[in-house]
Amino acid sequence: MTTVTHSAVSPLPTLVPPAPLEPHDERALHDSGGDRDLLHVAKLVASVLEVRSVTIGCRRSASPVAWLGLTPEIADFAQHLAPRLGDQPQTIVLADVRTDAELSGHEAVTAGAPLAFACILPVFAEGKPVGFLFLGDGKIRNGLSSEEEAKLADFAAIIGSMISLKEDANQRALNEVALSRDERRHAMALEAANVGSWLWDVRTGTISCNLAMARMFGMEPAASYHARDFFTAIHRDDRARMLENLRHAMAGAADYDSTIRVASTGRWLLGRGRVHERDAKGRPTVFLGVNIDVTSEQTSSQRTRLLLRELNHRVKNTLAMLQSLARQTLRQTSDPQQFMTAFAGRLQAISEAHGLLSDHEWGAIRLSALLEKQLAPHVRDYQAQVEIHKDEILLGPDQAVGLGLVLHELATNAAKYGALSVPKGRIVFTARGVPEEGGRVLHLTWTEVGGPLVQEPQRRGFGSILIERSLDKVMGSSVKVEYLPDGVTAIIRLPL
Repeated sequence: MTTVTHSAVSPLPTLVPPAPLEPHDERALHDSGGDRDLLHVAKLVASVLEVRSVTIGCRRSASPVAWLGLTPEIADFAQHLAPRLGDQPQTIVLADVRTDAELSGHEAVTAGAPLAFACILPVFAEGKPVGFLFLGDGKIRNGLSSEEEAKLADFAAIIGSMISLKEDANQRALNEVALSRDERRHAMALEAANVGSWLWDVRTGTISCNLAMARMFGMEPAASYHARDFFTAIHRDDRARMLENLRHAMAGAADYDSTIRVASTGRWLLGRGRVHERDAKGRPTVFLGVNIDVTSEQTSSQRTRLLLRELNHRVKNTLAMLQSLARQTLRQTSDPQQFMTAFAGRLQAISEAHGLLSDHEWGAIRLSALLEKQLAPHVRDYQAQVEIHKDEILLGPDQAVGLGLVLHELATNAAKYGALSVPKGRIVFTARGVPEEGGRVLHLTWTEVGGPLVQEPQRRGFGSILIERSLDKVMGSSVKVEYLPDGVTAIIRLPL
């Protein structure tokens, strides 16, 4: 190797100290770590070359792979020195780092326990650079003797061989992992499909199964289990039926087929199986089966049944509401055409609310969606004529249907006589969800702006009555309508 001081080359990986230490911490002089085998070599280098700091780096690692006497300052110093290395065998020696124009002011040189001597050389394996060896000490030296350079070259060769051997071992481990890839992929496929397979030795009572089966029953992995472990894990409401189906299958009448719940997890499992072997007397000795997780299907089925019950309930309520609407609308007019117009509008309001609820499986719907559905038919330009200031409000079925009727009646009245009867008229909404005792309450204000002068009606029509009573099904709700000269205002309180 030749000894040089400067060379413009690509930098080696950044040196990162294994743990931050205070610059003046005396323990830093004894800090060591990294790969155990390489650390032995680092200690040998420190002893033979009589230096206090040795660092071994690998080009495939951003951090040192072994270190002795490494401090944050020395690590940073080495980081600045490393770019001077090239890919050719050479040793950079700074006999007195204080004479180096670039590094003389470095903290490793000026701080307590200062660095005075530094040396770095590349490590090769099979002719290719694989790492580096850095030495540092607090005493100035007159360079390296030819004997010391030879020893360093030997150490570098040993380190290169060790790094190469360790990388080969890592590669062999990776190859072994690759060989089992198909097996892992198969196991992952079974897991993704939630299929558990099991074999029951009827004579001994033991069951062997795959991991998916054990996981379904909430059991820890084991070589085998006792049949009673699985039987007792089944929900007691399903256990007797499952055992009866199993006895029926063991008698040879049919294959085993049963849907069960796991008591500890609530998961639903579909089990299928049959007798695999029988003894000379025809008694079952081995039973094979599979279990499939059907929780999603069972949940969907239950959800469908709940929705059908909810729909049945809503249909009955809706029919009662329609009967009431028809009677009240008919009382207000004897003209069949007027009756059909008024009644059809109210039917449409109910239909729009039901449509939104149906789209959301009779769950909660957004207030903004209900507003647009009920007002859009009565305005020329929704964005220009409807101004909304609101929180994000979700409405349940009763709130949505009742509020939909209220909004319809207000919009119909505004389109005939109020703000929506003129091009520049507007409706201003303010909706806030307010926490109150007993739960969250919607406070909604309807204000008509820019319409004709308002006069309070002499008598209350069915529309006014409908506005006030549409929310009767929601306990604690109220609607107050004020006929102010500048425009109708409605104040609605609706528990959510």
